[in-house]
Amino acid sequence: MRITKFITAAAALSLSATAFGAGAHGHSHGHGHGSGAAIGEPANASEATRTVTVAMYDNYYEPETIDIQKGEVVRFVVENHGQLVHEFNIGTADMHEAHQQEMVMMVEHGVIQGGTINHQMMEMDMGDGHTMKHDDPNSVLLEPGQSGELIWRFSGDTTLEFACNVPGHYQAGMYGDVRFQQ
Repeated sequence: MRITKFITAAAALSLSATAFGAGAHGHSHGHGHGSGAAIGEPANASEATRTVTVAMYDNYYEPETIDIQKGEVVRFVVENHGQLVHEFNIGTADMHEAHQQEMVMMVEHGVIQGGTINHQMMEMDMGDGHTMKHDDPNSVLLEPGQSGELIWRFSGDTTLEFACNVPGHYQAGMYGDVRFQQ
């Protein structure tokens, strides 16, 4: 009985730490939580000073590095040229690590199935008002052949990368660096 309570408490604490560090689907993970404010903020398309096209292939991006000026607003046009669902997510390495746990849940619950996204499952209540929606301003999740956009104002206050947090993709090398120019 004591072991069961310990395991339950440890699991709850682990989930709380993940939720605190990255937020939860249906809420803004990455933006405004923990180090989220340091990564920048969403912006309007009319503020963008340039457009960067990012092609996602199965486990890599083109380009692999994006050079940014502090305070710059960039419009990213993201295209999935792979055979699998992929994500373009701007964040710190710690944010990506926390978000990967959420993405594991999306796969385990059948929201992401290889090359498809079950949009109805994304709307389901997963408890405590949390859903599997993937509508955060620092992220785009796309099925093969889809494109989307993200408009972001970079603060330049932290080390950033862009990554795909679908289980196994980051570990296979699907991430790139955001380099701030002086």
